[in-house]
Amino acid sequence: MRLRLDVPAACLAALICFAAGPAFAQEPASTPAADPQVSPPSPPRHHALSLVDKPKFEAGFDHFDWVNPDAPKGGTLRAFAEGSFDSLNAFSVKGDPAAGLGLIYDSLMTGSPDEPSTEYCLICEWVSYPADFSSVTFGLNPKARFNDGSPITPEDVIFSLDAQKKAHPRMAFYYKNVTKAEKTGPNEVTFTFDTKNNRELPQIVGQLTVLPKKWWETNGADGQPRDITKSSLEVPLGSGAYRIKSFDPGRSITYERVKNYWAKDLPVQKGQYNFDEMNYTYFLDRTPGFEQFKSGKIDYWAESVANRWATAYNFPAIEKGWVKKEAIPVKRVAPMQSFVFNQRRKQFEDPRVRKAFALAFNFEEANKKLFYNSYVRVGSYFDNSELAAKGLPEGRELEILNEVKDQVPPEVFTTEWKNPVNTAPDDFRKHMREASKLLNEAGWKLDGRQLKNAQGETLNAEFLLVQPEFERIVLPYIQDLQKLGINASVRIVDSAQYKRREDSHDYDVIIDNFPQSESPGNEQRDFWGSAAADRDGTKNTAGIKNPAIDKLIDKVVFAKDRADLVAATRALDRVLLWNYYVVPQWHYPYERIAYWDVFGRPAKTPSQTSALTQTWWFDADKEKALAAQRGQ
Repeated sequence: MRLRLDVPAACLAALICFAAGPAFAQEPASTPAADPQVSPPSPPRHHALSLVDKPKFEAGFDHFDWVNPDAPKGGTLRAFAEGSFDSLNAFSVKGDPAAGLGLIYDSLMTGSPDEPSTEYCLICEWVSYPADFSSVTFGLNPKARFNDGSPITPEDVIFSLDAQKKAHPRMAFYYKNVTKAEKTGPNEVTFTFDTKNNRELPQIVGQLTVLPKKWWETNGADGQPRDITKSSLEVPLGSGAYRIKSFDPGRSITYERVKNYWAKDLPVQKGQYNFDEMNYTYFLDRTPGFEQFKSGKIDYWAESVANRWATAYNFPAIEKGWVKKEAIPVKRVAPMQSFVFNQRRKQFEDPRVRKAFALAFNFEEANKKLFYNSYVRVGSYFDNSELAAKGLPEGRELEILNEVKDQVPPEVFTTEWKNPVNTAPDDFRKHMREASKLLNEAGWKLDGRQLKNAQGETLNAEFLLVQPEFERIVLPYIQDLQKLGINASVRIVDSAQYKRREDSHDYDVIIDNFPQSESPGNEQRDFWGSAAADRDGTKNTAGIKNPAIDKLIDKVVFAKDRADLVAATRALDRVLLWNYYVVPQWHYPYERIAYWDVFGRPAKTPSQTSALTQTWWFDADKEKALAAQRGQ
């Protein structure tokens, strides 16, 4: 997957994780014996990398088919951001970075939201790798520039890897297999790996954001040395399509389009980033932000609440046709959105306890009363794809699972995992009785109205939230848990406190989202790997330490081909599910957006997202007509 440290808050619902995963032309079936006096041929150079399929666009293409290459530039796009921010450094684990910081940076390669697991050269002109995937080499585009006009050099690329690994533990883990980066030509960088046959490592390195070495190694405006490991409100130097124009800490930030952006005419950037300015205004929660959208002070709204989508879009601007409401279908692996148990807490160590929590969640009731039956229950960590485990294991998947047979629940081999389903009132009563029995077997006995263990400790479960909208979803669940004797409660904190508590694992239960791709790989170590469990800032929020899962992750990472990858991923999925590390919630196969009718858009929408901020533009005629209708 593509690891992102910064995502515009208004676009979280539409987040796409582009899979890391290159492996491309097949090697010849056989070759003549090598002549020791002749140097081996150089590896082929590629303009794009893909694991799922051959890149759609051949070298020399003019532009992607999901853009308008002649899209007009102009206007200010006004967007919503939730919470607050206190840093303009997107790379440090410290601080709460501003929305949209990814706009100011370029990486070696860039993803295509219409092609899963595919990336095209951006800062690089070409990329090559040997047959054993032990290294990767990038030839840099000599035209590549930072926004002060200085060239992007191999030294900048090498610095960027070292600096980001130092600044954030997640990046250190993500790039841990990269042991060396060195300049191997005037405009060439080679990265050496500590392992072979990991097919996605070349593309993982291609995702590296390139930073200006000279800027970071000189003093800042305050006369002090810059430090990428610390939060900062100094405006950084980037190389992307936008630069920071102005900001008010915690309140708003505005980006302006770089008119002489070095890559604006490259095929991979043509027709994109068409707004002259992008402004993110912060609100403590979504309710006042939505009111600002309704009044026309915010231009578009990415809706994440089913109830609001069904009932709140009846305001005058909708009725007059000034605001458009649209559900855009997206074809991507459904993320595992779920209640996540922190197994670093003693009360969640026993899988019987975790299963009891799963049985006590009445999704069908919530879907009916809160979501207007609009959601689909998540039934896999790789739902809505061929990677999801189905039926009973067989073939290559069964072979893989047999290697860890003594370390996984026996049901992995005998029973297809399914969520509990409550189609009738008696179904839920049956599930609650089963949950109570499991808790009793795990050593939790009722003492009055509360469950306690042999040491007299109460079974506590505090749900830590950052979005107030989730409280109405969590409260009915808490009431059902309390019926079992669980001391369940909810706490809502601001975004800065939530980030600190999540990074330091200071929670009982949180709501988390694990986006997957068509080509899972190294990121699974960060999600579920034992080595990630005790690191601050990890995505292993469940605190999983399971040797069997570590082995299955390696099977995914070192899969030799697509069939092997699918089998290994299904095996991993099955074992994760049967351990009840989370209580699955739901997914929605559409992107819900509403927008004031002032936009133009390409004829084709990418399969993975609406790409509104990336490919849409202001239509001057529509803007003028709307202003006249509103009497402005």
